[in-house]
Amino acid sequence: MERSDSRNVLDRLRRKLDQLGPARTFHLALVRLLNRMSLFKILRGVLLLRVDPNFLECPARLTPGFLDEEQLRRLARDPANELDASFLNEALAKGDRCYAILDGDRLAAYGWYSRQPTRIDPPELLLGFDADYVYMYKGLTRPEYRGQRLHAIGMNRALQHYLEHGARGIISYVESTNFDSLKSCYRLGYRHFGDIYLWRVFGQYLRLYSPACRRYGFNLSEAQPRSDGWGARKA
Repeated sequence: MERSDSRNVLDRLRRKLDQLGPARTFHLALVRLLNRMSLFKILRGVLLLRVDPNFLECPARLTPGFLDEEQLRRLARDPANELDASFLNEALAKGDRCYAILDGDRLAAYGWYSRQPTRIDPPELLLGFDADYVYMYKGLTRPEYRGQRLHAIGMNRALQHYLEHGARGIISYVESTNFDSLKSCYRLGYRHFGDIYLWRVFGQYLRLYSPACRRYGFNLSEAQPRSDGWGARKA
C-alpha cells in the first residue's frame, strides 16, 4: 500500500513537472506548504495601460455597457451571476461600476471597476492603489458564452472609457499560483509591476512589498467588517 501511494505521488509530481516546468512546480509546492501552516499568498500586481483595438468590437447580438443599479438588482436574482445583495450593497455604496455584456436580458459577462480601496480575499483586507488608476476585479463569463473573448472585449471597452475620463490605466492582481490567469493577463497586454507577500501569523497579517508597489500605491490595509458580518476575521 505504501509503495502504491509513493508511486502515485511520483506520478503526480511528474505530471506537474511536465505541465508547469520545474520553477513553477517548486513555487506551487512551496506556497502550498506554507499554507498548511497558515494563510500565505503572493499577489502579483499587474497594469493594463493601452487599449487593444482587436478587443473592442462586440458581437452584434450582444449589448456592452455599464449597468445601473436596477439592472444589477434584477440580474442578482440569478445565483449563477454571483451578485449577492451584500456584495452589491458594498460595491455600489463606494461607487464601483460594473461593465457587462448582455444577451437581451441575460448576462453574458461582466467585470467590476473601482476608484476606491476594495475588499479582497481574505475579506478583512482592503487593496489600495494610486487614484490615477482603476482597479479591475470580480470578472465573470457565463459558461455558455465562453470562448468568445467577451472578458477581453469588456475589459478593453471599459479601459477605453476610463482613459477618456482621465485614468492612466487599469490596475489589478493575480495570485502567484494562478498560472493560467497570469498567462491570460500577459496575453491581453497586462504587465507585472510588483508583488505583495501576505502571511497570517498568530492572527495578524504580515505584509511585504516589492519596491514598485510604493510607486503605484499598491498596499493592503485592515477593512471594517460589513454590516452583514462578512469580512469579520475568522478564528
